[in-house]
Amino acid sequence: MSAPLKLDIAVATYGHTIAVKNGSIPIAGVDANMITVDPQIAAFRRMVRDLEFDVCELAPMTYLIAKAYGSPFTALPIFVMRRFHHGGLVCRDDAGIKVPKDLEGKKVGVRAYTVTTGVWTRGILANEYGVDNSKVTWVVDDEEHVTQMPLPKNVVHAPDGKSLVNLMESGEIQAGFNARAGIGREGAPKAGWEDKQQVAAPVYNELFPNSEELEAAWYKRTGVYPMHGLIVVKDKLLADHPWLAKAIYDAFLEAKNQYVAGLHAGKITTADDKKYAGFMPLLGDPLPYGVKSNLASIQCTIDYTHQQGMTPKKFSVEEAFVNL
Repeated sequence: MSAPLKLDIAVATYGHTIAVKNGSIPIAGVDANMITVDPQIAAFRRMVRDLEFDVCELAPMTYLIAKAYGSPFTALPIFVMRRFHHGGLVCRDDAGIKVPKDLEGKKVGVRAYTVTTGVWTRGILANEYGVDNSKVTWVVDDEEHVTQMPLPKNVVHAPDGKSLVNLMESGEIQAGFNARAGIGREGAPKAGWEDKQQVAAPVYNELFPNSEELEAAWYKRTGVYPMHGLIVVKDKLLADHPWLAKAIYDAFLEAKNQYVAGLHAGKITTADDKKYAGFMPLLGDPLPYGVKSNLASIQCTIDYTHQQGMTPKKFSVEEAFVNL
């Protein structure tokens, strides 16, 4: 019997991944060195810039961009973070933004142009509401994960010494994303901003105050359930060990199935638990894995990323994902 394959694996700890991370659900044939990077976003940069890990959780848009610029890894259809994106874009009262098209000609703050929330929301604005995103000035205050990607001309950096919070408060930008896509943190109230020191900030209005209703209707019509995280594996490992992709997939699938069974049984304690349990009446499985179950969402991810000028080529689903 051959020795287990030693792999460095950097995936965040969620209710649906912890059983793989702690070894209670092993990956068959693998001696896993589980590496915790806090926040996981730091692992994104280490993977796309230095290929530091063998297996790594990445944001889906970061993955597609990195792959387009030659990064030698491929995604498995294991989607470890999900949420919808009609909510979270807030506007100043005096900005005159009443409907999505009013964003044209305005300045909108977002942490980085390629941040997942920004890409999903811009895609919805363009494809569902006819917004010309090239007529919006996107103001960013962080660097992109994939440094090779050129930014569109309508993306500008915040002036030195000014945060997106400052710019919003002064009216120099008229709208922006809350939580990690802007200047606050995940879990902040949808209509409120908090700066990086979590100091109280003014309350702004949601562009879509009925976001949950719109999200449910959009999902029912399109079948698209936005993903925020997926798992990639180095191409050489996939080529040298044809069994590896399914072994990783099977372990994470079993962990997820156990987690969802717990939600059905009422084991709901964390904010994530409440979120995914809340999605179950709409979705059934709040964390579907596999290409077939996610085909509409995968295609939409590829489409939005390419439409927004982030990938010079538009991948096929088969190029971008291992077919599991």
